[in-house]
Amino acid sequence: MQYWLVKSEPFKYSWEQFVKDGKTFWDGVRNYAARNNLKAMKKGDLVFWYHSNEGLAIVGIAKVVKEAYQDPTTNDTAWVVVDLKPVKQLKNTVTLAQIKAEKNLANMDLVRLSRLSVGAVKDFEWNKILTMAE
Repeated sequence: MQYWLVKSEPFKYSWEQFVKDGKTFWDGVRNYAARNNLKAMKKGDLVFWYHSNEGLAIVGIAKVVKEAYQDPTTNDTAWVVVDLKPVKQLKNTVTLAQIKAEKNLANMDLVRLSRLSVGAVKDFEWNKILTMAE
């Protein structure tokens, strides 16, 4: 299993709306690195849900329920989506400031590649953030 992080602006699509919907496809990615991360996602992988612009925090965990397929919002075959479903809301959100304060998270995609909307999360990063959320 691999771990990932997706970013969503809460005014466009919040964690709360995602939970209400029960499932969504992750669309609108128009960056090749983020697209490659979507293509690498496998069914069952877990995903941190990060609120960008407002909140700047990891708020929940989702699961990949369908692997990459053609993005239905465009005819351009270069772009893909994956289907995600909510797993659980974090007990306590983990803010970007908290993450940046942890030296062992300095190389996390969220920190290094701040504009990347879909990033990989290493095992130790995943576990550290889960500990921080308790």
